[in-house]
Amino acid sequence: MRIARWRHSGSATVGEGFVVGDRVVPFPGGLSVAQVLAAGLPAALRLHEGLDAGDGAPLAEVMLLSPLVPAAIRDFVAFEEHVEGVSASVDGRSEVVPQWYEAPTFYFTNPHTVLGPADPVSPPVTERLDFELEIAVVIGAVEGSDGTNLTPARAAEHVFGYTVMNDWSARDLQAREMKVRLGPAKGKDFGTSLGPWIVTADELHGFLDEEGFLAVRARARVNGELVGEDLVSNAGWPLPELVAYASRNSRVVPGDVLGSGTTGNGGCLGELWGRRGALDPPPLREGDTVSLWIEGIGELRTVVGPAVPAPAVPAARPRPRNRHRGGTPVLLSDTDRSG
Repeated sequence: MRIARWRHSGSATVGEGFVVGDRVVPFPGGLSVAQVLAAGLPAALRLHEGLDAGDGAPLAEVMLLSPLVPAAIRDFVAFEEHVEGVSASVDGRSEVVPQWYEAPTFYFTNPHTVLGPADPVSPPVTERLDFELEIAVVIGAVEGSDGTNLTPARAAEHVFGYTVMNDWSARDLQAREMKVRLGPAKGKDFGTSLGPWIVTADELHGFLDEEGFLAVRARARVNGELVGEDLVSNAGWPLPELVAYASRNSRVVPGDVLGSGTTGNGGCLGELWGRRGALDPPPLREGDTVSLWIEGIGELRTVVGPAVPAPAVPAARPRPRNRHRGGTPVLLSDTDRSG
C-alpha cells in the first residue's frame, strides 16, 4: 500500500491519499496523511480495502509532494562503513570510535525545509555539496501506546511505513561547525528530500531477515551513473531498535520521521572522497540529477538547483570578560540572589 500527497498542475490544492496502480486516489472523507498516521496502520489497511481503483487521477498528471509533513525528523548514523569513509574525508583517518557501537546516535534536522520528489534542492554557497541515501521510518499510532520508552518489539508496531530520504549535506560547512563539537546544523538544515511515497510496513515484511534487519537493496546514481549500492540490512541495528532508542526517556509520535543514516559503499560522495583521498566523484553542481532507489519503495529523483547566497555572518567579537559594569562593582540585590 502506497500513500502520497500531490498537487495538480496549476492548482494550489493538495491531494492526499493512496497510490493505486498508476492512479492517485484521495482518502475517503477528505482525510489527511497526518490523520491516517494518527489512526494507525490497521485503520489505514481497512480504509484501503473499500477503494475504487478507478477513482482519482492518473499519477502522470500530478506533481508528487513530500508524502507527509513531518512532526519531527531524527537522522541516525547507523552504517559502520559510512562512518569509516566519512571520517577519513574529514581528517584523513578512517575511524569508528568505540562509542558508536554502544548506542545508535542521531541528530535532529529541520522539518521546515522538507522537499518532495518534484522539488529541486537549493543549497547554500558550498564547494562540497553531497547527497545521502537513507531509508526513513514513518511513525504511526499504536493503540495503548504513548510512544515512550518502547521496547524494540513495541517499537516495530509503531513503524507505519517507509520512504526514501536524501539528507543533503554541504560538507565544507559541516566540517567547520563540527569542529565546535556541536551539530551538524547549517551544513544540513537547508533541505531534506522525502518520497516518492510512503510504503506501508506490511509491504516489506517479506524482506525482514531472521534478526529483524530489512534486507532491501539501495542504490545511488548521479546523472545516471551508479555511484553507490548497499543492503539496508548492513546497518548496525534493525530499524525498530532505532525507534526504540529515539523513544528512550522521550517520545515518538505519529508523523515522526527517523532516517537510518547513510548506507555504505557509496551511499554518499563524502564516503568515497575519504576512501579515495580525492574529490572523486566530484561534488554536486547545479543541474546534476541525483537518483536514490530502495527496493520495494521506489526512486526519489532530485535536480540540484542554483546555490542561494545568504547574508554574511559576523565573526565573534573579542570581549574583555568583565565581571562588573563600567569597572564599578555591582552588588546583588535580594531579588538578584533569588533569581
